[in-house]
Amino acid sequence: MKILAALLLALAAPGAAQAPLPPAGGAGGGNETAGATATAADRRLKALYDADWQWRLREFVQVEDGLRTKDGDHFPDISPAAWARRGAYWAKLVADIDAIPTDQLSPEERINAAVLRETSRAQAAQVKWRTYEAPLNSDSFFWGEVKPYGTLESEADYRRYLARLADVPRYFDANLANMAAGLKRGFTPPAVTLKARDDTIVPFTKAGDDNPLFEPFKAMPDTIPAGTRDAMRAEARRLIDGTAAPAYARVLAYLRTTYLPRARTTIAAKDLPDGAAFYQDQIREYTTLDLTPAQIHAIGLKEVARIDADMRATIAATGFKGSFAEFLAFLRRDPQFYAKTPRELLGFSAYVMKRMDGRLKDVFTVLPRYRFTLRPVPDAIAPIYTSGRGGLQACLMNTYDLPSRPLYNLTALTLHECVPGHSHQGAMALEAPDRPKFRRETYFSGYGEGWGLYSEWLGTKLGMYETPYEEFGRETFENWRAVRLVIDTGMHSMGWSRQRAIDYLSEHTALAAHDIEIEVDRYISWPGQALAYKLGEMKMRELRAKAEAALGDRFDQRPFHDKLLGLGSVPLPVLEREMLAWIEQEKAKSANR
Repeated sequence: MKILAALLLALAAPGAAQAPLPPAGGAGGGNETAGATATAADRRLKALYDADWQWRLREFVQVEDGLRTKDGDHFPDISPAAWARRGAYWAKLVADIDAIPTDQLSPEERINAAVLRETSRAQAAQVKWRTYEAPLNSDSFFWGEVKPYGTLESEADYRRYLARLADVPRYFDANLANMAAGLKRGFTPPAVTLKARDDTIVPFTKAGDDNPLFEPFKAMPDTIPAGTRDAMRAEARRLIDGTAAPAYARVLAYLRTTYLPRARTTIAAKDLPDGAAFYQDQIREYTTLDLTPAQIHAIGLKEVARIDADMRATIAATGFKGSFAEFLAFLRRDPQFYAKTPRELLGFSAYVMKRMDGRLKDVFTVLPRYRFTLRPVPDAIAPIYTSGRGGLQACLMNTYDLPSRPLYNLTALTLHECVPGHSHQGAMALEAPDRPKFRRETYFSGYGEGWGLYSEWLGTKLGMYETPYEEFGRETFENWRAVRLVIDTGMHSMGWSRQRAIDYLSEHTALAAHDIEIEVDRYISWPGQALAYKLGEMKMRELRAKAEAALGDRFDQRPFHDKLLGLGSVPLPVLEREMLAWIEQEKAKSANR
């Protein structure tokens, strides 16, 4: 339940992709309907989101730097009173949006209203469930929000970071108080999913320059005067050794002596207070759909069966003569499929990215100027981190435990996380069209993760999978997302055990055992999030199929993708409405030629 990530609207997550046009101005970012042609309803809505943008910056301590927002000089107030105040604010904002007649909004403002309403509704729901009382899960933790994993670019960036280091004790103490309240009412992540997560704190408790908090000061920009750099390093050492590291040590002691021994032993969301309703709300937040667990489970079973058949056909194409299980065993033990060094793995991913760069002209008509880099997952979190993750500044690949990182999966992973997936998405969002600023930093998992999985599939249209083994890797990744529909709903609403989920994922994918356990624990401790990928991708492929059927030989994937990404991150029902309207417009254009 990564509450801050959800509430800060993906400031550290991949952004929603949009077509790069000149940036907007004005408090809320501006948009073309806000001028002389704006309706009264448009102006009412714009007043709401302009004011909301400024409220967000103040409330979550963000500063604007060009087209981006960055962390401010302290952490937000996360007390129960602050969350209650925010919950009331978001509930009122939803009511205020609902009071504006939708049919009187211009087309772009209708999208703005839908996006703002859904994000505000989800945030109000999180406050209702008091998810801030569990600010950690198997994947993400509040103590990981201090060290900036992106690049600090200016003296102002460093000064704000130093100020946040000074604020660490207050912020950590507030989180511990919230955790104690959650522990008292049985609202914690399952204990089994927190195994070894306390170990990630240990490096941050140490004094000296080896503390990960000091890493940003080891290579500072030359644009900062040398004397200033030296003074900042000295201040950083003082704050880390005397302020931040002791705060990390207190968190470590609390986890080991109090929290972990008393965390709940059940795994299902339905076992939490009013858990069935909580899980349904989580499904709505992450998928933006009103599907029930039973409906999603059925969709997953059907998809798993379909992809299983594809995987068996690909096995036959390799010439392998054994069973499915024997093929998986072959993949997991044959050294040809594994990198010998971290640099070899990173080099393979970089090669995929560069090949994809050469095909982007066949996918879009507009491309972003902003460039991202490739980095290994930081050592402090690599043992419990996923295989890769993409964001605006960097695409991260996990080089820890190389025998669990097969290269035949890496093409699909790179397309999803790096390009044309999340890192590319983030750059497109940064250079968005003339549109309110809140739209640049809104992230719906169904849309964003759906695009990531769609990007993997798109690689089949572009010749990105060079061997049957890489195609099998793509299929195993697709089945991994389909399996999630089955085991997430199975564990959280149908009584599945953790072991049953592990076995099911093992039977239907070629993922390494290490990754399988990490993934299942992520689904246990983050109910509903894993459902977004496959449901979002299915919607996008469904819409593409409708466009191909309607336009026939006139279908061109480039304007289709331009339109899809040009919408920005939107709820899936909005995506469907807008893309169906685009298809009708394209049909009309063809009829008039």
